[in-house]
Amino acid sequence: MGQIRKQAIISGVVIYIGFLIGFVNTWLFIKSGHLSFSPAEYGLTRLFFDIGTLMFAVASLGVTSVIYKFFPYYRQYLPAEKNDLYTWSIVVVCVGFLLVVIAGYFFEPLIIRKYSERSVLLVDYYPWVFVFGFGILMFNIMESISFTYQQPVIPNFLRETIMRFLTLILILGYFSGLLDFDQFIQLFSFQFLIIAFILGWTLRRKGMLPIHFSFSRITHKFKGKILSLSAYVYGGSIILILSQVADSIIIASISEKGIHDAGVYNLATYIANLIQVPQRSIIAVTIPVLSLAWKNKNLTEIQRLYSRSSINLLLTGLFIFISIWLNIHEAFHILNIQSSYQAGIEVIFILGITKLIDAGTGINSQIISTSVQWRFEFLTGVILIILFLPLNYLLIKQMGIIGSAYANLISFSVYNLTRFLFLWKKFKLQPFSFKTLLSVIVAILGFLIARYAGQLMDGWFGMFVRTTIFAMIFIPGIFLLKLTPDAIQLYDVVKKKFKS
Repeated sequence: MGQIRKQAIISGVVIYIGFLIGFVNTWLFIKSGHLSFSPAEYGLTRLFFDIGTLMFAVASLGVTSVIYKFFPYYRQYLPAEKNDLYTWSIVVVCVGFLLVVIAGYFFEPLIIRKYSERSVLLVDYYPWVFVFGFGILMFNIMESISFTYQQPVIPNFLRETIMRFLTLILILGYFSGLLDFDQFIQLFSFQFLIIAFILGWTLRRKGMLPIHFSFSRITHKFKGKILSLSAYVYGGSIILILSQVADSIIIASISEKGIHDAGVYNLATYIANLIQVPQRSIIAVTIPVLSLAWKNKNLTEIQRLYSRSSINLLLTGLFIFISIWLNIHEAFHILNIQSSYQAGIEVIFILGITKLIDAGTGINSQIISTSVQWRFEFLTGVILIILFLPLNYLLIKQMGIIGSAYANLISFSVYNLTRFLFLWKKFKLQPFSFKTLLSVIVAILGFLIARYAGQLMDGWFGMFVRTTIFAMIFIPGIFLLKLTPDAIQLYDVVKKKFKS
């Protein structure tokens, strides 16, 4: 776990630096004042991410899972210069995106009809979404290749830090008058292509991206399994991505204020997603380890990764979520956020609980997708989307954007419960212990004390006091109750470095 912990910590630091820049960007998007974006304009930038991510899922044709699953065999049985896995992966996804462009051309009249009334900005900038989507596709393929070499830091740095820095430059250009909104959006659409090129160039320079157009003997040997895996995972990945982005797309289509409400909802989603930052860094470094463990039939190692990821992600998620919720109302006031966005505060709470459930169940998705039972990942995705889409449509119609938050909570709870039960029954793997319950109790206790002690304090000082009180209860509780061995090991490593 040492190397995983080290890589996860470095990746986590890089990601949080990016989130700091992202926080500045988001504040510039949503603040009140003369130099500001409307919720509809902010909503458009978020819809670029959601629709572009959906394009990636459709165009990728399940290739990223093929890379994760089969790279150990290519690495072991082929010299680097004969490895054709990465080359054909890039070729396949380019063909897939060409099909997306063709479909987008034929469906454009439908898009105009569905969104022209409530979300006219999306209709106006529809062609630029494809540029953004192609950038997401190429970056994700390069990122997958980098992950197979257990090199998560560079792609995380590019995605979470450089990408947000580019956005900051564009925002400042817009505020300074150098760019109008039309130019802003056009340049915004090229950001992922820029970081994809940088990552591809870096991999190529390090010898991690061999270009080889002949079919290797490993490709011939595994072609049936590769096609079978990609077919199953393809449907599952579309379903999963759809479950992550369909809510804001549906809101833009049917909500009363359309893309305006999508902007409010996406701010709430952005804040709730802070809970999953540690999850993203841990996933990046555990995928190749899980693939190798399944190859070697090492269930003990898989169980260790499963349980450790669960408790670590739950603890970090609880700390982030409660720190946010202790101060959310005060933060909206101090940061002078446009009043329209206050409608999303309750959404933040519901989505935060959803993210905690997902984080607390650990790396169950990655364990299933790298195992011989990877087909089950597709089946759980079907269950998820069967719940997610109709619940979102019905609850948004009845309750507005809070309805989408409840649809997420219900759908992802059932989704994670199904995967938990499958791993428990099939492989006797489960991530929970009595320390899971203790973690929740300590977090709730810390929240109640911090909220009561700091309830009469306001401003930055009040936010600082409440967060500090909570941290002084929660963090010592982790060590005193020995809730995770990684905390103790990390403390010992830091202590030795200071002594040396």
